[in-house]
Parts: sequence; structure tokens; C-alpha cells
Amino acid sequence: MALELRSEAADTPRPPGFFRRTKSRRGRVSDKERMFFTEQLALLLETGTNLHAGLRVLKGQVQSPAMESVIEALISDVAGGKSFSQALARHPQVFTKTYVNLIAASEGGGFMYQVLQQLLEMDEKRGQLRSTMVSALSYPVFLLVFALAVVIFVLVVVFPKFAEMFSLIQDQLPPTTVFLMAASDFLRNQWVPLLGAIALAMSLLRYWMATPGGTQTLDRLKIRLPGIGAIFIKLYLVQSLRVMSLSLDNGVGIVDTLHACREVVRNRLFQRFIESVEGRVQEGGGIAAGFSGSDFIPPIVEQMITTGEETGNLPKVMGRLADFYERELGKRLDAVSRLAEPVMLLVMGAVVGLLVSSLILPIFKLSRAVH
Repeated sequence: MALELRSEAADTPRPPGFFRRTKSRRGRVSDKERMFFTEQLALLLETGTNLHAGLRVLKGQVQSPAMESVIEALISDVAGGKSFSQALARHPQVFTKTYVNLIAASEGGGFMYQVLQQLLEMDEKRGQLRSTMVSALSYPVFLLVFALAVVIFVLVVVFPKFAEMFSLIQDQLPPTTVFLMAASDFLRNQWVPLLGAIALAMSLLRYWMATPGGTQTLDRLKIRLPGIGAIFIKLYLVQSLRVMSLSLDNGVGIVDTLHACREVVRNRLFQRFIESVEGRVQEGGGIAAGFSGSDFIPPIVEQMITTGEETGNLPKVMGRLADFYERELGKRLDAVSRLAEPVMLLVMGAVVGLLVSSLILPIFKLSRAVH
């Protein structure tokens, strides 16, 4: 359905492809809103609309107050003589350094709409990767939560109904039944202090995770833990190599590219690695020399980057590596999900079997005592 333009954009031609956006109720610009801005601005520029007119059209299309405010500021800055990249740089919470650097490299070259399309593709791939990770982990997490809910229900609702009956053979109860009866009493009588203790523990954990020491410990565990480390390393490689490929292919300097990569990867250990690569480059060395000095970078990455640097095809090689590790990450996540499902089912079966046996065995003993 076509969008209604506001009065200030009524005389501006509107290309096809616009769709009504739902109004954002948040005070920040979401990834989807930024992607919508990128896609529609690329379309406007490709069809011959100049930048200032395109921004005015987009201002009439967005329904997010936060995004509308950003576009108003962009229009004002561009009209005031600032370049588009300088205007974008004033909104780091919306546009990353990679975004700004690529737009800066495209200004004056007549291919800004192509760069915008590439940025959109990068955002879409990042979203697809995030969806893959969420879908791979959601079912095991659901099974875990469901199993916990079943255990709590049985302990709080079912076990108390047998308490008086089991008190007749207190000395003959199996150890598991005694333990579960005690756990049932504790949950029913001390649930308020228990919830308070859980809330306090979670608050302390969040506080510790926000400290430099806690963040560094978690970041180290993400990379060093067996199994999990391989997943996070592949994720960080996909994120950083994708940015490097796109930036270098559009003429962004190597130092600026590496500096932007540090903002993309949310791991201090990996950020230090990128800083070391940046230091090697500033000293006159190449990117390949920096990649060869890390103990958690796969050898194939070092070899491919060395080859790309020697042949002058570094952006293409990095793009191929990013695609390769994205596929590998998807396979690894799928394997983890498939392995976690039967493991969780076995755990749930064991827990249910323990609960049932802890109820059935004392009942058998009571029936034998009656006979």
C-alpha cells in the first residue's frame, strides 16, 4: 500500500517500493528502522533523486519518532554544508564507524547507492546469523525451562499430598524420597527468601559482569572453553572479516577499517587481537603478519589472508572467508542443537523417573505393610 507523503515532500517524486512502517514505541532506532532507511535511500539515489530531496522524502515515510528526529538532523546538517558522512557521524548510536567510513569513501564517486546496498546486505546477513543462533538455541532452552517447571510443580503440588502417608514409614523411605520431601518443604515454606536470594544473586552476577574483571573473564571463557570457543571464534571472524572485506573493497583505509572492526566485535580479547593487527600495520607490516601472531585464529585464515595480500585480492578473499565461516557457524549451531535435544530429553526422562520412583517405592512399601 502506498505511503502518504507529508506536505513538505508532496512535490517530490516517489519511486515504487515504499511500504507503510509500523510506528516504533521505543526511544531508540532499531536495526530494522536503520535497514529501512538504508534500503529506501539507496533506491532513491539509484533512481536519480539527489541526497537532500531523498532525505526529505524519507522523513515523510518513517513512523518512528526517533528515526524521524535523526533524519531531521541529517537534513539540517547536509543543508548547512556538512558532508553526508559527517552528518551520519553525529549519530554513532545509529550509524557505526563502518557505515560512516563507507559513505565517506563513496562521496564524490557517484556510487553511494551501491555502498548503501552493500551495507544493507551486510545488515541482512547479520540478522540472518542472529536468527540462526536464536533458532538453534531456543528449543534446548525451552526444554530446560519446561523440565524445571515440571520439577517445581511436582515438589510444590504433588509431594505434599503424600507427606502424611509417608510419615508412617519415615524410617523406611528411600534417600531420594527423603531429600525430595525436604526440598518440597523448603520450597513451600521458604519461597519468599529463596526468590530474594535468587534476585540478589542475579543482581550481583550482573554487577560483576559489568566490571572490567568480569567482562574480561567472560570474554576469555567465550574464546577458550572447548566447544563453545569454536562457535564464538567463528562468529567474531564472520563479523570482522565481513566489515574488512566491504570496507577495503570500497577504498577505506586499512587502519580505519581495523578501528571500525573493534566496534563490531563485542569481545575484549578479540578486540586486543585487532589492535595488535592495527599496530603491525602502523609499523609498516601487513594484515597477514598481524593475523599470524594469534593462537586462536585458524591457520586457514592466516594462509588465505597472506595469499590475498600477495595477489592484491584481499577484499575478495576476506569476503570468501566470511561466507565460509558463516556456513561453518550455521553447521556447528545446527549440530549443537541436534545434540542438545536428545541430551535434554534424557535429562528430563531421568528427572521424571527419579520423581516417580521416589513416590512409587514408598507406596509399595506401605501396601506390603498393610498386607
